[in-house]
Amino acid sequence: MSTAEDRLDGLPRGRTFPAERSQGPAIRTAPTVIELEDVWLAFDRPVLRGVDLNVREGETVAVLGESGTGKSTLLKLILRLLVPDRGRVCVFREDIVNLSFEEALAIRRHMGMVFQYAALFDSLTVYENVAYALRENTDLPEGEIEAIVRERLEFVNLDPDRVMAQLPGELSGGMRKRVGIARAIAADPEIVLYDEPTAGLDPLAVDTIVDLTRKLQAELGVTSIVVTHDIDAGFRVANRVNLLRDGRIVFEGTPEEMLASEDPYIRAFLG
Repeated sequence: MSTAEDRLDGLPRGRTFPAERSQGPAIRTAPTVIELEDVWLAFDRPVLRGVDLNVREGETVAVLGESGTGKSTLLKLILRLLVPDRGRVCVFREDIVNLSFEEALAIRRHMGMVFQYAALFDSLTVYENVAYALRENTDLPEGEIEAIVRERLEFVNLDPDRVMAQLPGELSGGMRKRVGIARAIAADPEIVLYDEPTAGLDPLAVDTIVDLTRKLQAELGVTSIVVTHDIDAGFRVANRVNLLRDGRIVFEGTPEEMLASEDPYIRAFLG
């Protein structure tokens, strides 16, 4: 039986949405990269109750919902940090629920994670933070690692010469979040997961993170899930939106379709 790594081979403001955010034919016919089917999970109480979710290659899907509805739990399931009580969680068409630890780790190496509030290592410099996954998971020489770190920092509009030697505590909140994105994409992941990427940021920093999320899709073809309660930011980055309520997906469609919905809960949520 082949390993999971072997099986992966080949793999504006104001509520207006630019044309490139629409569900074009290429995305509508792209293969499914992430799929959750009838997923149930409970801790002290039910958290997810029969969730179905799919994300196509090159697509950005926003998962919206009130606090405590299980949005971040979805990301932990996709990362295989949790396993469901029932249901299937497929990544790259591979059901990851019953994989061994090593096989799950091989799948996880194809994903980047942008944590809420960046979650950088406080005692490591910006350079060491971005280089961390490359040092852990590759045998690249230090010269190549430095070149990649510089490239990723430039991609998120940070000056490598200025920030590489700094500690996270010396950066603004928006800069820390951009370093977090640079770290997430250091190893060229096919999937990037975002947990509340705009939380705690001022409006200008939110605009920067939104632009970077869209840039990753447009220039690198990255597949993304953005978990957020920031409706405006979610609408601005997403091809499709899923609304989570009481552990269930109660809406799936484009931002425009959600805005046009007459469902009382959706109207109250948007209001």
